[in-house]
Amino acid sequence: MARNINRPLSPHLTIWKWGPHMLVSILHRGTGMALSIAGLVLLTWWLLAIAGGAASYKTFTEAATHPLGLFVLIGLTWAFLQHTASGIRHLIMDVGAGFELNTNKTMAYATMAASLLLTLALWAYILLVRA
Repeated sequence: MARNINRPLSPHLTIWKWGPHMLVSILHRGTGMALSIAGLVLLTWWLLAIAGGAASYKTFTEAATHPLGLFVLIGLTWAFLQHTASGIRHLIMDVGAGFELNTNKTMAYATMAASLLLTLALWAYILLVRA
């Protein structure tokens, strides 16, 4: 089938000027996948460690409190909070608000800032206050 050259091409990522709203949209998809895959693996390992007894749970807690384990947990915490903040942003847009360019950009920046600040606050509490 021949392409009609008078018909415009669909714009792609290389055509659009990048903005924070595009980044938040991509982050929403990425964090959703990370939570689905890595979160499910971690949850399954935790449940198996609980069911496996004291030695199994000790192995899990040693891995989770290792610096690499903490890095993964902090990353999953950020992914959860970013995904949640972005979901709230999408909920606001679903009711018809927030489509103006400046409002949309502000909400996109707010989701990124909120996820970072909440992650820092939560892990500061966990590592400093609860330790």
